[in-house]
Amino acid sequence: MSERSTNPVTETETSNLKRENPIIIEESNSESKKQKTEAEVLTSEESKRNDSGTEEKKQKQQQIAAEKEFKIEANAAEDKGSRHSMEDAWVVLLDASLDSPGKLRCAHFAIYDGHGGRLAAEYAQKNLHKNVVSSGLPRELLDVKAAKKAILDGFRKTDESLLQESTSGGWQDGATAVCVWVLGQKVFIANIGDAKAVLARSSIIDGSQNHPDGASPLKAIVLTREHKAIYPQERARIQKAGGSVSSNGRLQGRLEVSRAFGDRQFKKVGVVATPDIHSFDLTDREHFIILGCDGLWGVFGPSDAVEFVSEVIEGKSTPV
Repeated sequence: MSERSTNPVTETETSNLKRENPIIIEESNSESKKQKTEAEVLTSEESKRNDSGTEEKKQKQQQIAAEKEFKIEANAAEDKGSRHSMEDAWVVLLDASLDSPGKLRCAHFAIYDGHGGRLAAEYAQKNLHKNVVSSGLPRELLDVKAAKKAILDGFRKTDESLLQESTSGGWQDGATAVCVWVLGQKVFIANIGDAKAVLARSSIIDGSQNHPDGASPLKAIVLTREHKAIYPQERARIQKAGGSVSSNGRLQGRLEVSRAFGDRQFKKVGVVATPDIHSFDLTDREHFIILGCDGLWGVFGPSDAVEFVSEVIEGKSTPV
């Protein structure tokens, strides 16, 4: 997924708007009662005008922000390599509103890395975003707390229904995931397992006179934390749930990741589908985000991947 701006984004001042402090009138004698009444009427009328002006200002600022939203472009590719079958799945939704009411831009991108089969990855591909939207993903005004709760609930609902599906179908596939939601000018990243997201960010705003060619070198920023059984925090959680981690870092001696959709046989010994969720604001410094499973990151380091994608976007290289 890449981010490019056609116009610079200006921050709205909505958060800086404040109501006027109420006028406090101390009554010192009987004549002041009349003055107080007149003052209260005046204050009430002023309050109505102020409220109306504030609402109009908010609407104008939201309109300006919407007109200056970053343009979103995205592409996806897959390669099964030496495997007999492709077990991964991906999602690219430039318009991810699903006809839900609201004017807030919503885009969604995801990669599901299947293991033990493709069924869990395909199930998450078809159902996770729908569950996130139905869990209350904000579509009118951005509410970061509400958005994160909707994503968390969406992951939970998806895993619960997936486990029911796998039980009735007699399969035990699993899938890790890395997902992105763009709401307005805010980006949300959620992941389980070892699928990873890397952001390409410039150290200065493009076009700055501080750099000779008007551009800034891109820095690779890893946005996700891997969930593997060998890591101390995950190991402790697994052991608390009654599971074990072998000397080679695998849960019950078999599974490398500690968080995933599905994996029904490991759910009672520590495997969970609870994601890490992070968010950040889009600015002119953010260029693109790379989502990939372990097959990609086993070949590319974050900096190498950012450099390669940057060259492809600029036409200096071709996709392999």
